[in-house]
Amino acid sequence: MITPVLPTYARAKVAFDRGEGARLFTPEGEAYLDFGSGVAVTSCGHRHPHLLQALIEQANKVWHTSNVYQMPGQEKLARQLIENTFADTVFFTNSGAEALECSIKMARKYHSATGHPERYRLITFEGAFHGRTLATIAAGGQAKYLEGFGPKVDGFDQVAFGDHDALKAAIGPETAGILIEPVQGEGGIRPVPPQCLRGLRELCDAHGILLVLDEVQTGVGRTGKLFAHEWAGITPDIMAIAKGIGGGFPIGACLATERAAVGMTVGTHGSTFAGNPLGTAVASAVLDVILKKGFLEDVQQRALTLKQKLAALKDSHPTIIDEIRGSGLMMGIKCKVPNTALQAAALDQHLLVLGAGDNVVRLLPPLIVSDQDIAEAVDKLDRACKALEAKA
Repeated sequence: MITPVLPTYARAKVAFDRGEGARLFTPEGEAYLDFGSGVAVTSCGHRHPHLLQALIEQANKVWHTSNVYQMPGQEKLARQLIENTFADTVFFTNSGAEALECSIKMARKYHSATGHPERYRLITFEGAFHGRTLATIAAGGQAKYLEGFGPKVDGFDQVAFGDHDALKAAIGPETAGILIEPVQGEGGIRPVPPQCLRGLRELCDAHGILLVLDEVQTGVGRTGKLFAHEWAGITPDIMAIAKGIGGGFPIGACLATERAAVGMTVGTHGSTFAGNPLGTAVASAVLDVILKKGFLEDVQQRALTLKQKLAALKDSHPTIIDEIRGSGLMMGIKCKVPNTALQAAALDQHLLVLGAGDNVVRLLPPLIVSDQDIAEAVDKLDRACKALEAKA
């Protein structure tokens, strides 16, 4: 008999009813250190007082009016984003996949509006993950997500990650742009080197195509900059964000330059719930926290501490850990054992981590994580590795 909730998730046998900072608590009061952050979502940790206050204040005013009317909260949040990024305009969404859908449509519409409707194809990369809609699974190109859903949505040309010659060869008269994650998340925490991002920017400029960044997982401070592309000193034409911007409230956004958004006129795109007063109030509060002076510098310092401790962990467990990789507080442990085994062993130690492609365990702690939290997490990972070694 089918379960009341559609059985599309392989859920761990644990549930939580309360959170505080970097910890979640079961109904029985057992504490778990959260180094998954709801897949990079709870950027400010659980029950952050500033976010909580913003949500309660807005909940006592109005929850929903729809985009038929003026939305002051959207205007405020859009200006916060514009003042701190490359963007001139923002479209709000409910999720990362919707932000990517808007980005894909915008890239196609740009070329149509500027006299080249034949340019509709985006170049993407093996190992990418851009969402679960029909278009975004086609963009990601992974067989396990495409299987059984009929013909693959046309318009995406995939090349091998890091294959510069294949990338250049893929650009043709129908190419609209290049879509890439600065760090592949689901693909196994694989960073794109800064020089490669700079090369992509130059390539797009040379061919008159658009650079579209998927910063759904890497954005909003995750790598120690507000957005990961800042490490390379470049800017995209279009960027999709979500996850951390809501701090736990479902909200995403598509950011763009005025030039790239030229075709997105009245009636070309829309959403009933997107950018509602509750979501924009919380997201604005998230930016208050993350843009506070010194916050991102603290993230960078905590990230260095985590990286150093993980390197020592690797040296202590050479039969379990193959490689440490990542950027900022977006770290990956490439395993020599099945990553599911290390993930389960960590759960036994009351540490929440995530799986990823390439046999990687992801560590995505909240950005407010402390040195003490990091030390405790690595200690739990050490015990998890010892438990696996004992079984070998």
